[in-house]
Amino acid sequence: MKDTRNWFGHPRGLTVLFLTNMWEQFSYFGMRALLVYFMTKQLMLGQAQASFIYGAYTACAYFTPIIGGVMVDRFLGKRRAIIIGASVMAAGHFMMAFEPLFYAALITIALGNGLFLPTLPSQVGDLYRRDDPRRGWAYNVYYVGINIGGFLAPLLCGTIGEVYGWHYGFGLAGLGMLAGLVIYLSGQPYLPPEPERIVAGEKRPFDRQTLLVLAGIGIAVTVFRAAYEQVGNTVALWADAGVDRHAAGLVIPMTWFQSLNPLFVMLLTPPLLAYWRRRAAAGHDQPPARRMAAGAVIVAAAYLLLATLAWTSGAGATAWGWLALFFVAFTFGELFILPTGLGLFARLAPPSLGTTTVGAWFLIIFSGSLSAGLVGSLWSRLEHGLFFLLLAGLAALAALLLLLLDPATERVDRTRRAV
Repeated sequence: MKDTRNWFGHPRGLTVLFLTNMWEQFSYFGMRALLVYFMTKQLMLGQAQASFIYGAYTACAYFTPIIGGVMVDRFLGKRRAIIIGASVMAAGHFMMAFEPLFYAALITIALGNGLFLPTLPSQVGDLYRRDDPRRGWAYNVYYVGINIGGFLAPLLCGTIGEVYGWHYGFGLAGLGMLAGLVIYLSGQPYLPPEPERIVAGEKRPFDRQTLLVLAGIGIAVTVFRAAYEQVGNTVALWADAGVDRHAAGLVIPMTWFQSLNPLFVMLLTPPLLAYWRRRAAAGHDQPPARRMAAGAVIVAAAYLLLATLAWTSGAGATAWGWLALFFVAFTFGELFILPTGLGLFARLAPPSLGTTTVGAWFLIIFSGSLSAGLVGSLWSRLEHGLFFLLLAGLAALAALLLLLLDPATERVDRTRRAV
């Protein structure tokens, strides 16, 4: 490690990666917030075509990281991949300012994302020894960066794009990507050294048990995301039609509720990390799969709350405070499972396949998003309370799968820590 001094109890490199990731997410979510409106209002595309393009783009954005991860581990190395990926993504955002380059711009951003997205979190684990207890918590800190960027992007890029012109909003997203790249380059002295890359013909250092554990975790998280991803889909529809959004004589915009999730991530992460640190100091640190299962149970309980509200409200509307309470519980459960899962994938990865393994985590997001789309298609066919009960059941099923995987996960994790 190049620098052993700490900031806020963690290596300085974590702050560098945190800020780099924050600005990358600002650029990604800023562009995404404008995309559908730009297609329907500026390019005059039909809703169905615009939705298809939006879905194809977001799917590719989470599929390319598995290909990019292989390229990083075999050929490019992490630093070069981040520099190339960030530059390509920034170019794609600026290309959005020119309507004839629209489709080329989307492809460019997705390709750059494939190199950038899995590489940055794989460097987080490289900052710590394998037996360092802070290693798992570091991904919760890193996760806050994702949500700060996701929280600010629609407010800034969305407002500028809507008020002053779509192209200005896209340009601001591109500047955010460049800001992240500048921070990353400036923070090189605090980042870990480049691990050795695998060469052609070299035996992959993955044992069968580790592969099975990662595959099992992937299946469980895919089931979980089928319920989790409904927040931006069917829950948003219910917030529009089934929630009384009047407060102090005003009507709360339904999109504001979408900002509650990243806001609560920022508010809940510090006390939760403090609690976990105290538990670890007392010798009661929770194994990762069990912690993830606890998060899935909490999310299941949050959806049970919505099911109860949908059944008890009848034809009336639910007070908006209940929806806010749902987001508190939902986000609290999310913090147990998603950052922990990302950290687990990074920790179980062999040094020469770190980026590829983290890329597999984003492939789970891809498969989970597809499964969420299939589940979401049932919204118009089921009574709303029954639909939310189904989501609770999916989250509970994911928790059960994670509990069944706990002994094997703990064995593999303990072995990796000892290496």
